[in-house]
Amino acid sequence: MPDLRPLFICGPTASGKSATAIDLARRLGGEIVNADAFQLYQRIPILSASPSPEDFGQVPHHLYGIIDPAVSCDAGRYLDLATPVIAEIQSRGVVPIVTGGSGLYLKFLTHGPAPLPTADPSLRATLDQLPLDELVQQLQELDPVEASRTHLANRRYVSRALEICILAGQPASHLRDQWHAATRSREADLRGLLIQRPREVLHARIARRTQAMFDAGVVAETAGLGPVSTTCEKAIGLREIRSLLAGEIDPPTCIQLINAATRQYAKRQQTWFRREIWLTPHPLEGP
Repeated sequence: MPDLRPLFICGPTASGKSATAIDLARRLGGEIVNADAFQLYQRIPILSASPSPEDFGQVPHHLYGIIDPAVSCDAGRYLDLATPVIAEIQSRGVVPIVTGGSGLYLKFLTHGPAPLPTADPSLRATLDQLPLDELVQQLQELDPVEASRTHLANRRYVSRALEICILAGQPASHLRDQWHAATRSREADLRGLLIQRPREVLHARIARRTQAMFDAGVVAETAGLGPVSTTCEKAIGLREIRSLLAGEIDPPTCIQLINAATRQYAKRQQTWFRREIWLTPHPLEGP
């Protein structure tokens, strides 16, 4: 009987996940399921570096371009979207190949959501009034462990970690670590590859992809986008291109800023996926 467990293809942005997933899907007769937070959105295929029409034509793809950019999404909603799609693929005797770089979305899918307190609008409003450095200081005081492994320049991450500490009455790191220990047994049944590239190769690929986005018309795509949700607005390049459209920066500066932001994002992704010890490293050479 064929092994119908999902096969996860993970790794940093621009590492070649989509091409690897397509190659495996063709070999295994599988179908691809998206796990990229921004490729879920409609009307930004260039900005989100979605697979090309030619790629879509090679093997079946699921969960690409299905959400309006004005609608917010999170890991919980992604789990609700992906679970029935994966089950339907398996019901036909086909292997689901899940690929993307959104670590939290993938974590929900592989391990389930952590039992953390839900957001409190009143507390969130209070925290939103505080400067980032004060939020960081409070988090470091309440939960130094969580602070040490949180991207402290990301206000949303810091605010959420602090919110958990306050609502739960205990460090967020304790809750997360307990959840990790409880779900560790699941990892024996997971299978996946972690795409790895040498640093200089990955940076060169990022630069080529950014230039290709501009050549393909990402500025016009962004200009016609209109209002977007707080989730969609975090897509790398959106803020920079809107600054370009507003005349605040020139094209070379815009490209430079996007490359820098993408490299930083890739570094965070690599840190995240290195902790997923169930993933099998899959080094790739070449351009």
